[in-house]
Amino acid sequence: MKIISIQNNLGVPKYKQIILSVEKAIEEEKLKKGDRLPSVNKVCLASSLSRDTVLQAYDELKKRGIVYAIPGKGYYIKSVEITIKQRIFLLFDELNIFKEDTYNSFVKNIGKNAQVDIFFHYFNVQVFKKLINDNNGNYTKYIIMPTNLIDVAEFIKTLPVNEVFILDQTNIELESYPAIYQNHKKDIFDGLCKGKSRLNKYKKLIMIFPGFREPPGMKEGFLDFCNDYSFDYEVITEFTDREISIGEVYIIPNDRDLVRVIEKSKLQNLKLGSDFGIISYNETPLKKVVANGITTISTNFEAMGKIMAQMILQGKKEQIENKCALIIRNSL
Repeated sequence: MKIISIQNNLGVPKYKQIILSVEKAIEEEKLKKGDRLPSVNKVCLASSLSRDTVLQAYDELKKRGIVYAIPGKGYYIKSVEITIKQRIFLLFDELNIFKEDTYNSFVKNIGKNAQVDIFFHYFNVQVFKKLINDNNGNYTKYIIMPTNLIDVAEFIKTLPVNEVFILDQTNIELESYPAIYQNHKKDIFDGLCKGKSRLNKYKKLIMIFPGFREPPGMKEGFLDFCNDYSFDYEVITEFTDREISIGEVYIIPNDRDLVRVIEKSKLQNLKLGSDFGIISYNETPLKKVVANGITTISTNFEAMGKIMAQMILQGKKEQIENKCALIIRNSL
């Protein structure tokens, strides 16, 4: 039974003709799950093709999850779901409400002909490395959230260079890759500038910055703002056993610290928005109503997912800075 059909002067690259032949054979049930494909050498001899051409076709089918390879034995049908044109590896740092919004937006906009597999490295370099190594060559696209992990560019560079996209944070080592990212240094600086008229009524700005998961740019932008506009300031790594003083404003990247500050203010009978202020990082629906409204500096996570999907679907190779905004509420 002839599976692979190649025609000269068809206007379709020969590796794509191999792919189309396999898809047609699956559609017509000539190939079923577990069946072996013709060997690379057999296809080369039968159709006068180079090994590179055949391997390119089989590799593409492998990335889409249609075939799998057994070293020394050949290629076999793994799935008969040929409508999946993109198989996407999505590596996030952790699952939270912001990343969930990004993921849902991406899946919604990438379309039904794509399979998206999501993984998490939880800020662990060894987990990051293992996930990259284990999945290298099994996907058509790789979307990576490197966060602020050190020395992970070398692992990312082992992936097919034209199939990698960077999400949320990038750095100098990854500047050659297309990306949709936040500019945390610029975002927090600009956000504080927009809120300066309200900040002027306070005596001191305090950033709670643990420094483990938070992007360094947040702290850099905060320090630049305080120095440029001569604000008294302090950076602390945690909020424990601390008394809130009247006239302080807390800039809080972490929601756990946000809860601690609000709870402490209640114990001290301080009024948020007059006795002291809060600016939280990253918008959530709850911040609209908690403590009569929390001021936030936030990017649009849904837009981030949508733009990434559009970039992949349209074949764009750009570095796009996602927009950020200050949303003023009663906490400032």
